[in-house]
Amino acid sequence: FKAPSRDHPALYRDLLRTNRVHWIAEEPPAELVREKMMECQFRFRHQMALVPCVLTLNQDGSVWVTLVKPARAITPGQFAVFYKGDECLGSGKILRMGPSVYTLQQGKNREESPKKEEIDKIKPAT
Repeated sequence: FKAPSRDHPALYRDLLRTNRVHWIAEEPPAELVREKMMECQFRFRHQMALVPCVLTLNQDGSVWVTLVKPARAITPGQFAVFYKGDECLGSGKILRMGPSVYTLQQGKNREESPKKEEIDKIKPAT
């Protein structure tokens, strides 16, 4: 798939699933085990800014990652690296992704395509 522009909503996702996460200090963090969910930050490219997210722990040790803001160009095979402040918690390989912002918008308004001002409201996580 080739998107018509660098900022096309089809390039943005706010949900992904990793394989079993390799945790560094705690295996997995106590908060995640206790609550089954945990707020933290993540990145999937070395230099990118951290993106706030919520992790949901699966039975097999994988996690669903729900981003606070959709991020651009997440790709299966990349690694999601999780942080709490400056501390690196661990990482997992991205296996699957939820629907793109474009797909979600199509579902909301079958008749009309997303308007430019709606697309502009989606500020990319860089």
